[in-house]
Amino acid sequence: MDYSKELERLNKYQKEAVFDESNACIVNANVGSGKTTVLISKIEYLHYEKNINYKDMVVLTFTNKAANEIKERLISLDNSIKHEELENFGTFHSTALHLLKSALPIDKIGYTKDFLVIEPEEELDIAMQIVQENKLKVKYKNRLKKRLEEAAGISEGEEKISRYNDDIFELVRLLKEEKIKQNKMSFSDILKNANLLLDDGSVRPKWIIIDEVQDSDNLQLEFIHKLKSGSTKLFAVGDPNQVIYSWRGGSLNVFYTLKNKYAAKELSLPINYRSSTSILEAAKCFLDDGNSLKGIREQGSKIVVKNQYNPFNEACYLADKIKEIHKSGVPYNEIAVFYRLQNQSKVFEDVFFKNEIPYELSLKKNIRDISVLNWVIKLLRFSVNTNDLSSAEYVLSSKEYGERITEKEARKIVKGQRLDKPDLFIKMQEFTLKCSQITKEEELYNYFNFDKYIRPTAATYIEDKEAICTLLHIIMEYVKERKMTFLDGLKDFINSSVLYGVNILKKDIDSNKESVKLMTLHASKGLEFSHVFIVGINYGLIPLQSKCMEEEEEEKRLFFVGITRAKDYLELSYYTNPDYYRATPGESLYIHMIPQQLIESDEVKNSNVSLQELKKQIQEEKNQNKKDETAAEPVNKIPIKRVKHKKYGIGKVIKEDDMMVEVEFENYGVKEFIKAFSELELL
Repeated sequence: MDYSKELERLNKYQKEAVFDESNACIVNANVGSGKTTVLISKIEYLHYEKNINYKDMVVLTFTNKAANEIKERLISLDNSIKHEELENFGTFHSTALHLLKSALPIDKIGYTKDFLVIEPEEELDIAMQIVQENKLKVKYKNRLKKRLEEAAGISEGEEKISRYNDDIFELVRLLKEEKIKQNKMSFSDILKNANLLLDDGSVRPKWIIIDEVQDSDNLQLEFIHKLKSGSTKLFAVGDPNQVIYSWRGGSLNVFYTLKNKYAAKELSLPINYRSSTSILEAAKCFLDDGNSLKGIREQGSKIVVKNQYNPFNEACYLADKIKEIHKSGVPYNEIAVFYRLQNQSKVFEDVFFKNEIPYELSLKKNIRDISVLNWVIKLLRFSVNTNDLSSAEYVLSSKEYGERITEKEARKIVKGQRLDKPDLFIKMQEFTLKCSQITKEEELYNYFNFDKYIRPTAATYIEDKEAICTLLHIIMEYVKERKMTFLDGLKDFINSSVLYGVNILKKDIDSNKESVKLMTLHASKGLEFSHVFIVGINYGLIPLQSKCMEEEEEEKRLFFVGITRAKDYLELSYYTNPDYYRATPGESLYIHMIPQQLIESDEVKNSNVSLQELKKQIQEEKNQNKKDETAAEPVNKIPIKRVKHKKYGIGKVIKEDDMMVEVEFENYGVKEFIKAFSELELL
């Protein structure tokens, strides 16, 4: 294939990284510098110029979306590429899972190739059952997940004494045995077991290529090390300025660790192609070394800083603003609203919906979040793996679906202590023997007679049936796409649904869909938009209150990530009345960190009182009103009068004083305004 035109588009820094063939190369890729382009060009260069087979590369990412983007790009250039050629292209967990299923001798540690992956919640369920059955003394069960992780992290040679004088280490031992018995692995087990079995040298790729390497935790670094032999070459790309997942194990020391461990060559991609100069200059204020960030675009418009009274007022303002922007020719999918906490989205959802503004919400939910699908998946898990006793107990004893028997009776059935077995249990037990003829979702639905177990008389019947049919359709499409036998494809799907979830709720962001994107700052990573609004820049929201210097620094890096998603227009806002109990009224320090010459302030000018002073006066007035109400009957009632607001329409004043006015609107309820900000017209 001639892809010279692709290479011609690269700048000198990008070409240096693509052509480098050092034993190990670490590329410090500044935000917006074409990291993904370099990564894909590197893979193409190795394959087409150096004749490296895709099967001899391991390409590691941190999201399934990133892995799919790379695969789709390669296939678009050459549609003769087969799916199995790219099986080692994926997240750390999916790649480790593939190796355990296909290449590593897992029988050495007691597992079989058809093991299932379990979510952390299911692992906790198994642990709690072990505690009950073995009458173990385990303290602080509300922190059991963390305690199990800590206890399991103590190596064999170390002394294992519980500081709480309980049976936590015995629980770890029994849990490990039970998972092997049920042929199940947790997320951490996948990497731990892969690392353990990679010691035999059975898997030795020619190249390891890593995206977003700065997010690697210790288990992932060990996985890289176990894959890398003396002849295996390493190429890793990342940005230390975008370490925003330290709570998940990411570390600022990854670059240092890799560089020193492998005497790695260090390169950089310093040029940002995405953002205007004004936006980049603002972003630099949140870096320790802002000088390393270079841009080539024009100055662009200044950053707008806007004060809003509260989140509802802002949502109404943004509805109008976004309509304006869209009318000027900007597609909805080039507009995004970022916030710090997921629950901040609700007010924007409500107002945008009422104003008929199409929007998408980035909210990671999966099958487990829908009760009927959680039940169906557990039913399928036991059907393909009859050692999965906990899933069988759940299916039989569910209070909403299935046989609806007690947990005690369900346990007797799955352990063979009852001769009479319910029809559903028999169906699950016989599934692997009878499923070979299933080719359609209707056949799968009818095999289990789901209608009987989701109750046609139930209020949720239609909704539940639609959800099940959708899931079964996704399963059948998944099996067909991978050209696997039905049983093997179903097992593969069940594991994939645990690793990635399934977009059954249609809540993942589709960048191409014509809609405004609503998301947290964390969810914005890796994306870009022409117009970005970051809301709630009040201390307690942006940034969140921090317990230590490391958390404070991570909050700054997170804000940096949000700012650098913007290409052309960036608007920052804060609240006088935040409506969040931990948030402080008024702008946080982050606003003051941006040089004044970069800012276009867009505050209301018709008051001589500062916002902080205004807030103080309002609170004092409210406190005084409360005292007056308890001391005497209400006086000075406000005569009923009607007012008009451009957003809420016509309403009636129900309370008023020198500072504030409360108005009741027909469709919006009671709203409170500072008179200086109210924009009310007296009728």
